Amino acid sequence: MSIFTESMITECAARALMRIRVSRPLVHNITNYVVMNTTANTLLALGASPIMAHAREEVEELATMARALVLNIGTLSPAWIEAMELAGAAAAARGVPVVLDPVGAGASRLRTETALRLLERARPRVVRGNASEILALGGGAGGKGVDAAHAVDEARASASDLARRTGAVVAVTGAEDYVTDGRQAVRVANGDAWLGRITGSGCAATAVTGAFLAVEHSALAAAAGALIAFGIAGERAADGCPGPGSFQVRLLDALAALDEDTILRRARVRMEVVA
Repeated sequence: MSIFTESMITECAARALMRIRVSRPLVHNITNYVVMNTTANTLLALGASPIMAHAREEVEELATMARALVLNIGTLSPAWIEAMELAGAAAAARGVPVVLDPVGAGASRLRTETALRLLERARPRVVRGNASEILALGGGAGGKGVDAAHAVDEARASASDLARRTGAVVAVTGAEDYVTDGRQAVRVANGDAWLGRITGSGCAATAVTGAFLAVEHSALAAAAGALIAFGIAGERAADGCPGPGSFQVRLLDALAALDEDTILRRARVRMEVVA
């Protein structure tokens, strides 16, 4: 296991962005239809190549062709659940890294049980959720919907325990993000309050995580790097922004304009040892 410093995490983030731009990794998304267009445009702006496919007849084939698979349970149906399980198992068998976004886990039995089943069958390398979702996966009380009812620090212990139990890196996003593999943790302070005022910003961050995981071997560095990059883009998009509609457009522009030097200058990270 690599032991990271703040500078190492920041440098990994900058290098990963460069590799995404050069290799344009294919990221397969089985995501919710509320954010499908946003997610695809986010990946394109970043420099990755998205494919949005959920038909059970093709997901296993596409998942093994991709460099990363993103599973987002935001709008569930029996067919989509089956597609996620098939794609996740196929990706895991072929060593394709999987990112799981347990949207709304804790709000209903269906969401929580689906997320837990995907944890087992897809063996994700990264789980990204808000504090309430991560608490629900750890067996605690979750939220009442897709929005967090808990602060990030309330989910730290659950995130660390979940990471140790599953082997996945767990990223809890909020005002300050907390990313852990159960032994060490990265605090990411980049971002802006505007990100919480548009739909799909968390789902977009998950998709960005998939792109970073496609080019970065360390899941901890990939998850932290994705949140650094996405957070910096959010900061730049928010500068002088008049409203949420403009912010959505500016966010795509900021992701497209993001470069290595900006990440190195603006990243705000802090390492912690997990007790």
